[in-house]
Amino acid sequence: MSDRLTIGQLYPASVHPTTLQRSANAKNTVNSDVSFESVLQKNMLKFSNHAAKRLEQRGIELGSRQLDQISSAVDKAAAKGSKESLILMKDMALIVSVANRTVVTAMDGSSMKDNVFTQIDSAVIIS
Repeated sequence: MSDRLTIGQLYPASVHPTTLQRSANAKNTVNSDVSFESVLQKNMLKFSNHAAKRLEQRGIELGSRQLDQISSAVDKAAAKGSKESLILMKDMALIVSVANRTVVTAMDGSSMKDNVFTQIDSAVIIS
């Protein structure tokens, strides 16, 4: 059974203990106001209203495993300095604003055919 996606829903990316430890160390040394909530919010995968509508219109349901894969793909794109990335999964394509960790739009396999993807600077293929 897959999880249903609602408009404006946030999905937490994997928050690694090392990330939290670095944040805690930064707080102690720099005296900054980094909290667990701010780290969690920074690592959340978001879906724009447009993307949520496209997912619903095209009958695409994302399970927690797929959301983890997408989040991991966004992390990889961010590590390479990407700004706007195309994420290709089996029969689906997502355009993601990497800096905002926001899925901008989504397409199913039939919508992808004979389509040109513009304004992207990277592509991540998930098998």
